[in-house]
Amino acid sequence: MRLHNKVAIITGAGNGQGLAEAELFLQEGAKVVATDINGEALELLKKRHMGNDHLFVHKHDVSSETEWDSVIQKVIQLFGRLDILVNNAGIPSRSSVIQEDLEGWNKVMTINATGTFLGVRKCAEHMMKQRAGSIINISSVYGIIGEKGYVSYHASKGAVRSLTKAAAMDLAEYNIRVNSVHPGMIETEMTRDLFEDNEKARWMKEVTPLPLLGKPKDVAYGVLYLASDEAKFVTGCELVIDGGWIAK
Repeated sequence: MRLHNKVAIITGAGNGQGLAEAELFLQEGAKVVATDINGEALELLKKRHMGNDHLFVHKHDVSSETEWDSVIQKVIQLFGRLDILVNNAGIPSRSSVIQEDLEGWNKVMTINATGTFLGVRKCAEHMMKQRAGSIINISSVYGIIGEKGYVSYHASKGAVRSLTKAAAMDLAEYNIRVNSVHPGMIETEMTRDLFEDNEKARWMKEVTPLPLLGKPKDVAYGVLYLASDEAKFVTGCELVIDGGWIAK
């Protein structure tokens, strides 16, 4: 019960990594407010944990400041406190710098970067009153290294990486820890088409030194560590979970 009685918001919790994080946090004793723009996915999550009074779901567009206010208001009404934020929600982009247009660029940056900023900003207000909290921002190995054909995704995840470090410095005096997680190729709904393409699947295996590919729970365990009191002296760090990809 590494998160016993801690209150957590997890965005993008309807499927993939966010779902794995939400379910692992529940197992570890947390009270979880799972949010997602996909209301149907949230209802499936709720049905799967029917009777668990530690799970609450809330439809949520992370790019909306007013919707962040609504989510946090609900959390404070329910529990009177907020201990953990996992900024997991995000969308992919597979366009090069030549192919990407302004509309596509703005959409990815608004959800992945601005949505993360709003979560940090809004949740920190309440954590500062408690003088404690843990914020985990999900970035990517593509926030650290470059690859062809993902320009706006790279930029947004690089922004999350830098935002995390700046926020860690701003909030350290309040004992609020802010860290980023950088997954490699993880098999989720977002990447399923890549895994089902034989050529791309072969490439992913070639760039990953460990003889396996990542699963959502591999990331969730890293997030769990950063959320827990075991990481009480860890802030501003980049936790890379990629099977050794960028160590080469």
